[in-house]
Amino acid sequence: MENSMNPQSVFGRSRTVSPGRRFRELLKGGTVVMPGVFSAITAKLAEQAGFDALYLTGAGVVNSATGFPDIGLLTLAEMAQQARYVARAVAAPVIADADTGYGEPLNVARAIEEMEQAGLAGIHIEDQVAPKRCGHLDGKQVIPAVEMARKIRAAVKARGDDGFFIIARTDARSVNGLQDAIDRANRYLDAGADGIFPEGLESRDEFARLARAVPYGPDGRAALLANMTEFGKTPLMPASEFAELGYSMVIFPMTAFRVMMRAAGSLYAELKSTGTQAASMDRMQTRAQLYELIRYADYERFDASVAAETEEP
Repeated sequence: MENSMNPQSVFGRSRTVSPGRRFRELLKGGTVVMPGVFSAITAKLAEQAGFDALYLTGAGVVNSATGFPDIGLLTLAEMAQQARYVARAVAAPVIADADTGYGEPLNVARAIEEMEQAGLAGIHIEDQVAPKRCGHLDGKQVIPAVEMARKIRAAVKARGDDGFFIIARTDARSVNGLQDAIDRANRYLDAGADGIFPEGLESRDEFARLARAVPYGPDGRAALLANMTEFGKTPLMPASEFAELGYSMVIFPMTAFRVMMRAAGSLYAELKSTGTQAASMDRMQTRAQLYELIRYADYERFDASVAAETEEP
Protein backbone atom coordinates (compact mmCIF):
# COMPACT_ATOMS: atom_id res chain seq x y z
CA MET A 1 0.00 0.00 0.00
CA GLU A 2 1.37 3.42 -0.97
CA ASN A 3 1.55 6.29 1.48
CA SER A 4 -1.69 8.24 1.46
CA MET A 5 0.09 11.36 2.75
CA ASN A 6 3.56 12.79 2.47
CA PRO A 7 4.91 13.37 6.01
CA GLN A 8 6.33 16.70 4.86
CA SER A 9 2.82 17.94 4.16
CA VAL A 10 1.88 17.20 7.78
CA PHE A 11 4.87 18.33 9.79
CA GLY A 12 6.35 21.06 7.60
CA ARG A 13 6.32 22.94 4.33
CA SER A 14 8.20 21.56 1.34
CA ARG A 15 9.92 24.52 -0.33
CA THR A 16 11.73 24.51 -3.65
CA VAL A 17 12.49 28.25 -3.51
CA SER A 18 14.09 29.85 -0.47
CA PRO A 19 11.84 32.03 1.72
CA GLY A 20 14.06 35.03 1.06
CA ARG A 21 13.76 34.70 -2.69
CA ARG A 22 9.99 34.31 -2.45
CA PHE A 23 9.87 37.45 -0.35
CA ARG A 24 11.91 39.34 -2.94
CA GLU A 25 9.45 38.25 -5.61
CA LEU A 26 6.59 39.62 -3.51
CA LEU A 27 8.34 42.98 -3.30
CA LYS A 28 8.40 43.19 -7.10
CA GLY A 29 4.60 43.15 -7.06
CA GLY A 30 4.16 46.23 -4.88
CA THR A 31 4.02 47.15 -1.21
CA VAL A 32 3.92 44.08 1.02
CA VAL A 33 1.69 44.39 4.10
CA MET A 34 2.79 42.19 7.00
CA PRO A 35 0.70 41.69 10.12
CA GLY A 36 2.55 41.02 13.34
CA VAL A 37 2.45 37.45 14.63
CA PHE A 38 4.06 36.07 17.78
CA SER A 39 3.43 32.32 17.63
CA ALA A 40 2.77 29.55 15.14
CA ILE A 41 -0.98 29.66 15.73
CA THR A 42 -1.24 33.42 15.18
CA ALA A 43 0.86 32.99 12.03
CA LYS A 44 -1.62 30.43 10.74
CA LEU A 45 -4.50 32.80 11.47
CA ALA A 46 -2.81 35.63 9.55
CA GLU A 47 -2.06 33.38 6.60
CA GLN A 48 -5.65 32.13 6.64
CA ALA A 49 -6.78 35.77 6.40
CA GLY A 50 -4.91 36.04 3.11
CA PHE A 51 -1.61 37.75 3.94
CA ASP A 52 1.28 36.84 1.63
CA ALA A 53 4.05 37.58 4.16
CA LEU A 54 4.25 37.83 7.94
CA TYR A 55 6.23 39.76 10.54
CA LEU A 56 7.47 37.97 13.67
CA THR A 57 7.37 40.67 16.32
CA GLY A 58 10.08 40.62 18.94
CA ALA A 59 7.94 42.54 21.42
CA GLY A 60 5.05 40.12 20.93
CA VAL A 61 7.30 37.10 21.40
CA VAL A 62 9.03 38.33 24.55
CA ASN A 63 5.82 39.71 26.09
CA SER A 64 3.82 36.53 25.43
CA ALA A 65 6.51 33.93 26.11
CA THR A 66 8.14 35.45 29.19
CA GLY A 67 6.08 38.39 30.42
CA PHE A 68 9.23 40.53 30.15
CA PRO A 69 9.30 43.99 28.54
CA ASP A 70 10.87 44.46 25.11
CA ILE A 71 14.30 45.58 26.30
CA GLY A 72 16.54 42.94 24.75
CA LEU A 73 16.02 40.19 27.36
CA LEU A 74 15.12 37.47 24.84
CA THR A 75 18.13 35.40 23.79
CA LEU A 76 19.04 34.41 20.25
CA ALA A 77 18.24 30.77 21.00
CA GLU A 78 14.77 31.65 22.30
CA MET A 79 13.90 33.86 19.33
CA ALA A 80 15.31 31.39 16.82
CA GLN A 81 13.20 28.59 18.30
CA GLN A 82 10.05 30.69 18.02
CA ALA A 83 11.04 31.53 14.44
CA ARG A 84 11.33 27.82 13.64
CA TYR A 85 7.83 27.16 14.96
CA VAL A 86 6.37 30.04 12.97
CA ALA A 87 8.24 29.41 9.71
CA ARG A 88 7.31 25.70 9.82
CA ALA A 89 3.64 26.45 10.38
CA VAL A 90 3.05 28.61 7.30
CA ALA A 91 3.91 28.81 3.64
CA ALA A 92 4.15 32.61 3.69
CA PRO A 93 7.67 34.07 4.05
CA VAL A 94 8.38 35.51 7.49
CA ILE A 95 10.52 38.53 8.39
CA ALA A 96 11.61 38.65 12.03
CA ASP A 97 12.85 41.16 14.56
CA ALA A 98 16.43 40.37 15.59
CA ASP A 99 16.88 43.27 18.03
CA THR A 100 20.47 44.58 17.98
CA GLY A 101 21.80 41.38 16.41
CA TYR A 102 22.47 39.89 19.87
CA GLY A 103 25.89 41.46 20.19
CA GLU A 104 28.82 42.56 18.09
CA PRO A 105 29.62 41.56 14.46
CA LEU A 106 30.57 37.97 15.31
CA ASN A 107 27.34 37.59 17.30
CA VAL A 108 25.40 39.09 14.40
CA ALA A 109 26.94 36.54 12.04
CA ARG A 110 25.85 33.71 14.34
CA ALA A 111 22.36 35.22 14.55
CA ILE A 112 22.05 35.30 10.76
CA GLU A 113 23.06 31.64 10.56
CA GLU A 114 20.51 30.64 13.20
CA MET A 115 17.65 32.70 11.75
CA GLU A 116 18.30 31.52 8.22
CA GLN A 117 18.36 27.88 9.35
CA ALA A 118 15.10 28.50 11.22
CA GLY A 119 13.40 29.04 7.87
CA LEU A 120 12.92 32.79 7.91
CA ALA A 121 12.90 34.97 4.80
CA GLY A 122 14.87 37.69 6.54
CA ILE A 123 15.43 39.77 9.65
CA HIS A 124 15.99 43.34 10.76
CA ILE A 125 18.65 44.50 13.18
CA GLU A 126 18.77 47.91 14.84
CA ASP A 127 21.37 50.48 15.77
CA GLN A 128 20.34 50.98 19.39
CA VAL A 129 22.68 50.63 22.34
CA ALA A 130 22.03 47.46 24.34
CA PRO A 131 19.94 47.06 26.37
CA LYS A 132 17.53 48.44 23.80
CA ARG A 133 14.23 50.23 24.38
CA CYS A 134 10.92 50.05 22.60
CA GLY A 135 11.29 52.09 19.41
CA HIS A 136 8.57 54.58 20.33
CA LEU A 137 9.77 55.37 23.85
CA ASP A 138 11.99 58.28 24.83
CA GLY A 139 15.47 57.81 26.27
CA LYS A 140 16.93 55.67 23.48
CA GLN A 141 20.60 55.72 22.53
CA VAL A 142 22.19 54.67 19.24
CA ILE A 143 25.60 53.22 18.54
CA PRO A 144 27.96 55.01 16.14
CA ALA A 145 26.93 54.52 12.51
CA VAL A 146 30.29 52.95 11.67
CA GLU A 147 29.68 50.22 14.25
CA MET A 148 26.25 49.46 12.83
CA ALA A 149 27.71 49.35 9.32
CA ARG A 150 30.12 46.67 10.55
CA LYS A 151 27.15 44.65 11.85
CA ILE A 152 25.45 44.94 8.47
CA ARG A 153 28.57 43.79 6.64
CA ALA A 154 28.87 40.85 9.04
CA ALA A 155 25.24 39.91 8.39
CA VAL A 156 25.70 40.04 4.62
CA LYS A 157 28.89 37.95 4.75
CA ALA A 158 27.32 35.37 7.09
CA ARG A 159 24.21 34.49 5.11
CA GLY A 160 24.34 31.21 3.25
CA ASP A 161 21.55 32.15 0.85
CA ASP A 162 22.00 35.52 -0.80
CA GLY A 163 18.23 35.74 -1.03
CA PHE A 164 17.97 36.07 2.76
CA PHE A 165 16.67 39.61 3.27
CA ILE A 166 18.60 41.88 5.65
CA ILE A 167 16.94 45.07 6.87
CA ALA A 168 18.80 47.73 8.82
CA ARG A 169 16.67 49.57 11.36
CA THR A 170 17.74 52.98 12.57
CA ASP A 171 16.37 54.61 15.71
CA ALA A 172 18.33 57.80 15.11
CA ARG A 173 15.30 60.01 14.42
CA SER A 174 14.33 60.17 18.10
CA VAL A 175 17.93 60.65 19.22
CA ASN A 176 19.69 62.90 16.70
CA GLY A 177 16.94 63.99 14.32
CA LEU A 178 15.70 63.04 10.87
CA GLN A 179 18.83 63.99 8.95
CA ASP A 180 20.96 61.61 10.98
CA ALA A 181 18.43 58.85 10.28
CA ILE A 182 18.71 59.62 6.55
CA ASP A 183 22.51 59.65 6.66
CA ARG A 184 22.57 56.36 8.53
CA ALA A 185 20.08 54.77 6.13
CA ASN A 186 22.30 55.56 3.17
CA ARG A 187 25.39 54.36 5.00
CA TYR A 188 23.71 51.07 5.92
CA LEU A 189 22.65 50.51 2.33
CA ASP A 190 26.24 51.11 1.25
CA ALA A 191 27.25 48.42 3.77
CA GLY A 192 24.99 45.92 1.99
CA ALA A 193 21.57 46.13 3.67
CA ASP A 194 18.68 45.07 1.43
CA GLY A 195 16.20 47.39 3.13
CA ILE A 196 15.86 50.21 5.63
CA PHE A 197 13.50 50.45 8.61
CA PRO A 198 13.36 54.05 9.89
CA GLU A 199 11.85 53.78 13.35
CA GLY A 200 9.94 56.46 15.23
CA LEU A 201 9.18 58.91 12.39
CA GLU A 202 6.59 61.40 13.54
CA SER A 203 4.66 62.56 10.46
CA ARG A 204 3.71 61.77 6.89
CA ASP A 205 6.11 64.48 5.80
CA GLU A 206 9.02 62.78 7.56
CA PHE A 207 8.26 59.48 5.83
CA ALA A 208 8.13 61.32 2.51
CA ARG A 209 11.38 63.21 3.13
CA LEU A 210 13.26 60.06 4.06
CA ALA A 211 11.95 58.20 1.02
CA ARG A 212 13.13 61.00 -1.29
CA ALA A 213 16.56 61.10 0.36
CA VAL A 214 17.29 57.36 0.25
CA PRO A 215 17.36 56.59 -3.48
CA TYR A 216 19.17 53.26 -3.60
CA GLY A 217 17.80 49.98 -4.91
CA PRO A 218 17.72 47.93 -8.12
CA ASP A 219 14.70 49.88 -9.33
CA GLY A 220 16.12 53.22 -8.26
CA ARG A 221 14.47 53.19 -4.83
CA ALA A 222 15.41 51.62 -1.56
CA ALA A 223 13.29 48.88 -0.03
CA LEU A 224 11.83 50.88 2.85
CA LEU A 225 9.83 49.48 5.76
CA ALA A 226 7.20 51.48 7.65
CA ASN A 227 6.19 50.49 11.17
CA MET A 228 2.48 51.18 11.68
CA THR A 229 2.31 50.54 15.40
CA GLU A 230 -0.31 51.97 17.73
CA PHE A 231 0.09 54.39 20.66
CA GLY A 232 3.49 55.53 19.44
CA LYS A 233 5.10 58.51 17.75
CA THR A 234 3.85 57.68 14.25
CA PRO A 235 0.33 58.82 13.30
CA LEU A 236 -2.04 56.10 12.11
CA MET A 237 -1.76 55.84 8.32
CA PRO A 238 -3.18 53.18 5.96
CA ALA A 239 -0.83 50.92 4.03
CA SER A 240 -2.00 52.50 0.77
CA GLU A 241 -0.62 55.86 1.90
CA PHE A 242 2.78 54.36 2.70
CA ALA A 243 2.73 52.75 -0.74
CA GLU A 244 2.16 56.16 -2.34
CA LEU A 245 5.20 57.46 -0.47
CA GLY A 246 7.39 54.67 -1.87
CA TYR A 247 7.51 52.22 1.05
CA SER A 248 7.93 48.57 0.03
CA MET A 249 6.89 47.04 3.36
CA VAL A 250 4.40 47.97 6.06
CA ILE A 251 4.23 46.08 9.35
CA PHE A 252 1.52 46.11 12.01
CA PRO A 253 3.62 44.45 14.72
CA MET A 254 1.45 44.46 17.85
CA THR A 255 -2.05 45.11 16.48
CA ALA A 256 -3.38 41.57 16.86
CA PHE A 257 -1.52 41.09 20.15
CA ARG A 258 -3.18 44.14 21.68
CA VAL A 259 -6.65 43.15 20.50
CA MET A 260 -6.19 39.60 21.76
CA MET A 261 -4.87 40.80 25.12
CA ARG A 262 -7.85 43.06 25.68
CA ALA A 263 -10.26 40.30 24.66
CA ALA A 264 -8.57 37.78 26.97
CA GLY A 265 -8.49 40.25 29.84
CA SER A 266 -12.21 40.91 29.46
CA LEU A 267 -12.97 37.19 29.42
CA TYR A 268 -10.93 36.52 32.57
CA ALA A 269 -12.69 39.35 34.39
CA GLU A 270 -16.09 38.08 33.28
CA LEU A 271 -15.27 34.50 34.27
CA LYS A 272 -14.09 35.64 37.70
CA SER A 273 -17.23 37.71 38.18
CA THR A 274 -19.88 35.29 36.90
CA GLY A 275 -18.29 31.86 37.15
CA THR A 276 -19.35 30.98 33.60
CA GLN A 277 -18.20 31.59 30.02
CA ALA A 278 -21.75 31.43 28.65
CA ALA A 279 -21.95 35.12 27.69
CA SER A 280 -18.76 34.84 25.63
CA MET A 281 -19.63 31.82 23.49
CA ASP A 282 -20.52 33.91 20.43
CA ARG A 283 -17.08 35.59 20.57
CA MET A 284 -15.13 32.33 20.55
CA GLN A 285 -13.42 30.46 17.78
CA THR A 286 -15.21 27.11 17.74
CA ARG A 287 -13.54 23.78 18.24
CA ALA A 288 -14.27 22.92 14.61
CA GLN A 289 -12.67 26.15 13.40
CA LEU A 290 -9.54 25.52 15.47
CA TYR A 291 -9.23 21.94 14.24
CA GLU A 292 -9.58 23.10 10.65
CA LEU A 293 -6.86 25.71 11.16
CA ILE A 294 -4.40 23.23 12.67
CA ARG A 295 -5.39 20.48 10.16
CA TYR A 296 -6.29 17.99 12.86
CA ALA A 297 -7.89 15.58 10.36
CA ASP A 298 -4.70 15.46 8.25
CA TYR A 299 -2.69 14.21 11.22
CA GLU A 300 -5.31 11.57 12.00
CA ARG A 301 -5.27 10.35 8.38
CA PHE A 302 -1.47 10.21 8.40
CA ASP A 303 -1.43 8.18 11.62
CA ALA A 304 -4.09 5.83 10.26
CA SER A 305 -2.13 5.30 7.02
CA VAL A 306 1.00 4.34 8.98
CA ALA A 307 -0.99 1.89 11.11
CA ALA A 308 -2.52 0.30 8.00
CA GLU A 309 0.91 -0.18 6.39
CA THR A 310 2.41 -1.85 9.46
CA GLU A 311 -0.25 -4.40 10.32
CA GLU A 312 0.91 -7.56 12.08
CA PRO A 313 1.58 -10.41 9.57
